[in-house]
Amino acid sequence: MGQSGFPLDVGSGSLPTCIGEEAALPVDHQRICKAVREILLAIGEDPDREGLRDTPERVARMYAEVFSGLHENPAFHLRKTFVQKHDEMVLVKDIPFASFCEHHLLPFIGLAHVAYLPNGRIVGLSKLARVVEVVSRRPQVQERMTEQIADLIMEHLRPRGVAVILEADHTCMSLRGVRKPGARTITSSMRGGFLEHAATRAELMALVFGRGS
Repeated sequence: MGQSGFPLDVGSGSLPTCIGEEAALPVDHQRICKAVREILLAIGEDPDREGLRDTPERVARMYAEVFSGLHENPAFHLRKTFVQKHDEMVLVKDIPFASFCEHHLLPFIGLAHVAYLPNGRIVGLSKLARVVEVVSRRPQVQERMTEQIADLIMEHLRPRGVAVILEADHTCMSLRGVRKPGARTITSSMRGGFLEHAATRAELMALVFGRGS
């Protein structure tokens, strides 16, 4: 296992490699259905009324979809790289994502900005978005998700630097508890040149947020 917590060898292990594979959704469907029915009973609802009769089944299908990243290896998408002499920053910004806070199983939704400084090799731009997608589709905390994406890129691309910035709205803060809709959480993880050189970091911030640091 690498620092990211995912296998370094993308060709081995039990994690399926392709998004959309049937094997990538091994949830216990019946167990989820029974649990949802029990929750409905526990809150005082009638799970047999028309509007709720199919809800356990719907929730089971939803969980298979939104937690599919538990059974996928995001490193698979970084396995193919290309030789390319490009010394400047590569940035893919405004990547939409949706994940679930592991504390309350409520969604947090936002944008990811992923940058790296190539070291003789590049990866397809869509693969960075794929990594964000797989890492987000599991019970998460935003801080760990940010670190995992950065560690994956460092481990598998070996660039001179990596930067990951996530911005998200957390429904566990807007729908319950403190109830502060509109509050936005920003996390960042810097590696290599982005951590060591203020000018490189300032350039990134200007490109992402449209202003200097």
